[in-house]
Amino acid sequence: MPHRTIIEPFRIHSVQAIDLPDEATREAALERAGFNLFGLHADEVIIDLLTDSGTGAMSSAQWAGMMRGDESYAGSRSFYRFEAVVQDLTGMAHVIPTHQGRAAERILFEVLVDDGDVVPNNTHFDTTRANIEHQGGEAVDLVIPEGRDPQADHPFKGNMDVDALRATIEEVGPERVPLVMVTVTNNSGGGQPVSLRNLHEVRRVCDDHGIPLFLDACRFAENAWFIKTREEGQAHRTPRDIAREMFSLADGCTMSAKKDGLANIGGFLGLRDDDLASRCRNLLILTEGFPTYGGMAGYDLEAVAQGLVEVLDEHYLRYRIRSTAYLAEKVAAAGVPIVQPPGGHAVYLDAKALLPHIPPHEYPAQSLAVELYREGGVRGVEIGTVMFGRPDPAGGPDEPAAMELVRLAIPRRTYTQSHIDYVAEVVIAVAERAADLRGYVIVEQAPWLRHFTARFEPR
Repeated sequence: MPHRTIIEPFRIHSVQAIDLPDEATREAALERAGFNLFGLHADEVIIDLLTDSGTGAMSSAQWAGMMRGDESYAGSRSFYRFEAVVQDLTGMAHVIPTHQGRAAERILFEVLVDDGDVVPNNTHFDTTRANIEHQGGEAVDLVIPEGRDPQADHPFKGNMDVDALRATIEEVGPERVPLVMVTVTNNSGGGQPVSLRNLHEVRRVCDDHGIPLFLDACRFAENAWFIKTREEGQAHRTPRDIAREMFSLADGCTMSAKKDGLANIGGFLGLRDDDLASRCRNLLILTEGFPTYGGMAGYDLEAVAQGLVEVLDEHYLRYRIRSTAYLAEKVAAAGVPIVQPPGGHAVYLDAKALLPHIPPHEYPAQSLAVELYREGGVRGVEIGTVMFGRPDPAGGPDEPAAMELVRLAIPRRTYTQSHIDYVAEVVIAVAERAADLRGYVIVEQAPWLRHFTARFEPR
């Protein structure tokens, strides 16, 4: 059978107009926002790749489910459908709904993490790290060495360094490690997957020390697809079967359903331990809502339940991963340095390699992200020293992040091939004048998650 283009496994049912702001409008928007792309108005953006979180298109079955949503305060039938779908997928008895993933993280870490504790992860994402540090804990990144090298050729660059994990636990003592977490896929490290073999190895280390293992599972389906297509002995299995094995290795999980839940809002905390679940539910009631709705409306529970079914469809996953690789191949063919191999949900541009003349404390990835918007109205996000660097209390240069990346996160079922071709053209045009780009300084920042609200000025 001849090789043919992998097409979108859906038809477009409704459309939303895209605004096309001109160069002057974009420049004025940058000035108003303090050169922080989070500060832009959505109608000032042409192609929005800031995040794939909650920005995808829902299916007709999801919209139909929303019409069936039961908004009862307690005991909603929509919750019980949601609970059944999550339990069938994860095998976890306790399903605690939250309005999004960071709420699940906040509840879990407030219950488990004390001052001075250490939480290892392959790579913590921004909200995960912030919630741990807010409790006085230390978030330690233990990704394999290949995961810190954008050009390294490794099929599972999201893997945790098992030797480093064991050494960390032995150094600080297991009593100071309340949990180990693995992020699948590893968002901060380029959307890179974690292998089943690695999860089994991490599980054994946790068992040896009596430490629970949790998954940050917001992109579990994409990770399952990479396991199916890249890991030896897994090709014959379905993504659902692989996902269930992934969850079977964990004592619990946090989930932002705004990613592989294919929904615009929602999340959950999945747990096996009865006592831990009771403590988390008590906190849920205090801050999110009653345990049968948490922070979600009944119609959101329905949308997530249906999305968790649809996301494991092989036709969808093949299209999803291929559409991301398509953008990666186009920009890499033009000589633009990116994280290789491409991840599942995003293409990560290597700003350190593209802009070697801009030092980390002048935020090369922020400079590149701003220029993509200035050039063509494409909004990405900096994942570098702005997001993960540590400010010097004495006022000196920030401690730099391990990598300087710009993430172009592709919303699910939202943009067509011509949109992606346009993005590639913008990236290539900016790369051709990379030597002209200059760095930025931060003139205003918050103590937590500064990248959301910081204001910048060009050097």
